[in-house]
Amino acid sequence: MLLNCFFVGCGGFVGSVLRYLCSQIKVELCEFPFVTLGINVVGSFAILFFTGLFAKAMPLDAHLMLFLRVGLCGGFTTFSTFSAETLGLIESGNILAAVAYAVASCALCLLAAWLGEMASAAIAG
Repeated sequence: MLLNCFFVGCGGFVGSVLRYLCSQIKVELCEFPFVTLGINVVGSFAILFFTGLFAKAMPLDAHLMLFLRVGLCGGFTTFSTFSAETLGLIESGNILAAVAYAVASCALCLLAAWLGEMASAAIAG
């Protein structure tokens, strides 16, 4: 278990640093968060690319998969996990659950973000 945590932590470090470096890219077209969207798209691609390639074509040690999927992709963007789970629901035929999960995730996370902002404003004054 401790070794698993080590590999996840190392991957998370790399993914988080990559996310930070990408966030330094300035896109001045408008106020739309193009860089974050790009990070989420790349992360969503990468998590299933790693899974497909390394689970089927070139099997990797379980620790390296934890490093890549949970650590690197998770540190880069947790949206990649959301995308993989939603796609998994769709592929298993649970379309209604996938739609419910996607809608609930977006709506509840936006609500939670707003509530967090309101709570911090109330505390901070």
